[in-house]
Amino acid sequence: MRMRVLPASWSSSSAKHSSGSSESQEHPSSSSATAAVYLNIYDISPLNHYLYWFGLGIFHSGIQVHGMEYGFGAHEYPTSGVFQVEPKSCPGFIFRRSVCVGVTHMSRSQVRTSIEDLAEDYHGDTYHLILKNCNHFTADVCERLTGKPVPGWVNRLARLGPISFHNQSVAP
Repeated sequence: MRMRVLPASWSSSSAKHSSGSSESQEHPSSSSATAAVYLNIYDISPLNHYLYWFGLGIFHSGIQVHGMEYGFGAHEYPTSGVFQVEPKSCPGFIFRRSVCVGVTHMSRSQVRTSIEDLAEDYHGDTYHLILKNCNHFTADVCERLTGKPVPGWVNRLARLGPISFHNQSVAP
């Protein structure tokens, strides 16, 4: 299980010269333009075994396309928090399920460029559970790649969070 951080300044040409580049993982057929896009969903907490059946849960998500999964996580530096992993194997989380969210007509390199562009807006030190989390990142990627939203239940608690915080702040 290998995780690689995608810095905002990453470029395809620099990967070709780095050790362990993703170039060796590229297959001629996978660079074709049409590819299925999957939202890989992970449990963050064992509580999800119970919450899931009530339409709730605390989830991490990543977008899988062209044989790679992309996600966003927190760290303390003002650099990209976007990373790539082997599909369905994000460290620290328990894989729950994949949901096909559509197809993209972008090639592998076009997808990579799109992810790099988003990585500039998703620095690890800007991660916020309610306002800017991994599910917000995957929603942005999904919209760019497929033109469709991710299922609403994936980030439901973040959407409910501001409501509960607001209600607490105005209560007497």
